[in-house]
Amino acid sequence: MANEDLSKLKIDKSRVVTGTRKKRKRVYWVLLMVVVLMLGFFYARGVFTPAIQVQVATVSQIYPSQGFTILNASGYVVAQRKSALASKVTGRLIWLGVEEGSFVKKDEVVARLESQDVSASKDQAAANVNVARFSLEQAQAELRDATVSMNRNKELLSRGVVARQTYDDVLARYEKAVAGVAAAEAALKAATAALEGATALLEYTLIRAPFDAVVLTKDADIGDIVTPLGAAANAKAAVVTIADMSSLEVEADVSESNLNQVRLGQPCEIQLDALPEQRFRGEVHLRVPTADRSKATVMVKVRFLDKDRSILPEMSAKVAFLSRSVTGEEKKPRIALNQSAVVNRKKLKTVFVVKGNRVVETPVSLGGPIGDMVEVLQGVKVGDQVVLNHSDRLKNGSKIRIEEK
Repeated sequence: MANEDLSKLKIDKSRVVTGTRKKRKRVYWVLLMVVVLMLGFFYARGVFTPAIQVQVATVSQIYPSQGFTILNASGYVVAQRKSALASKVTGRLIWLGVEEGSFVKKDEVVARLESQDVSASKDQAAANVNVARFSLEQAQAELRDATVSMNRNKELLSRGVVARQTYDDVLARYEKAVAGVAAAEAALKAATAALEGATALLEYTLIRAPFDAVVLTKDADIGDIVTPLGAAANAKAAVVTIADMSSLEVEADVSESNLNQVRLGQPCEIQLDALPEQRFRGEVHLRVPTADRSKATVMVKVRFLDKDRSILPEMSAKVAFLSRSVTGEEKKPRIALNQSAVVNRKKLKTVFVVKGNRVVETPVSLGGPIGDMVEVLQGVKVGDQVVLNHSDRLKNGSKIRIEEK
């Protein structure tokens, strides 16, 4: 019995080998199916399909005026009225009432220099005027008295009551009084002129704005020595620099060969690099009557028709010279793309939008043409890249390679 029980415990090796072989075959079939499915997936995704080389363009925001622009030029915003405020006298700056960006009115005091000595000179001159005025009054009183005495003695002389010598003495006193009045008047004029000079010197210590403007830079601080020439060490020639913002114009360089396309009063559209989303109306104000020999250009000044506080001097600007004025509807920006990107699918118009290294065919709704561009009403947005001059090989989902320019 014991031997029979032990025999039952023996392993049938033939069955084990057969079962192992079946399991291996099953694993092989599963792996094969997985490989086939992966290959099919990658094939469907175009992994094994060569990429199509294409040219692309970006959907952009443009203005309708680009369709009737005849010339473009670049330049800078420049204030035509600009001043560096300084004093005609040398002195230490003791008060500054403005900073960068401050608005100032004409004749407004923006800074003061120390003025104790000048103020004292003015007070002295004013006192001298009073002295001269009192002296004149005294001389005039003396003249009145001498006049009365002369007239009386003249009458008495005619009647023979007084001697000729007495009359001559009275006449001499009268003439002396007349000269005294003239001298007093001259002294009063001299004292008044001295007072005016002292007043002017005191006024020179007050730095005023010559016109309505905005402070661009602060060139000196309290305690600095301000001198008209600025030649002394650590001396400042100007306190602040101001500009009349209503006088801002774009100074653009136009090639000599294109100058015949520019005329006075010509409508323009101005774009500032600092404000790329805005367009400002302008017109040609002046063609500077000289050329730049080194650049073969002529400066053209374009006046802003739209005033905006965001426009600042020295901003970079681009000017589009137009063949006609911009109408109300043409002031609004529009989304546009190159016409060669549009695919005609019977009644449907589509474009191939680049998504990574593939394209997605996207229906679009189009408006009217704008030059070599066409307005897009719906379907794509600004910044999307679309394929130009597509080939018949290009399909939805095709793998692409962008052609380098």
